[in-house]
Amino acid sequence: MPEPVPAAPDATALPDAEKGAPAPLPSSLTEIEKRESAALMRVNHAGEIAAQALYHGQALVARSAATRQLLLKAAAEETDHLAWCETRLKELESRPSLLNPLWYAGSFAIGAAAALLGDRTSLGFVVETERQVEGHLDEHLARLPQDDARSRVILQTMRTDEIAHGLSAKAAGGVDLPSPVRFLMRNTARLMTSAAYWI
Repeated sequence: MPEPVPAAPDATALPDAEKGAPAPLPSSLTEIEKRESAALMRVNHAGEIAAQALYHGQALVARSAATRQLLLKAAAEETDHLAWCETRLKELESRPSLLNPLWYAGSFAIGAAAALLGDRTSLGFVVETERQVEGHLDEHLARLPQDDARSRVILQTMRTDEIAHGLSAKAAGGVDLPSPVRFLMRNTARLMTSAAYWI
């Protein structure tokens, strides 16, 4: 008697940090749609590399144990996001950004420099970073191919976590950053996302 065929996994199941993102269903994406999804997920993967480095740099120089713990917790969750994005890139038969070492080194230095200005400024940096990441994820969710439910659920889960990081940093005493600093952060992020989309 033949064995029963197992049910297909639910493509909309939320990613799980311990067992990884859910197994994919057969793709209905065209080659053009796969390339677009892969480019967007490459940008998100690069962003998670940068976020990890940023929080590690900030944690290294944090003055209080509570601030350091908050930053390390956020960094751990970024590790989950990184794994989900990397898995999705493999499924889309693509690769991470070749510039990831640059993103890590630069972001670590920026994080450490922000933390030197004090914990409240450092936490304010987290608030602004996550605010900009939320906007960037919203843009990607709008640009994803309609049938790419798997990438969509990964980005939606990431978005929820990023909002929580920002709220936690604000509640812990993060201050609003000056407009010129926010402007510089936006333009730096734009440079990174544009490069990671292609390279």
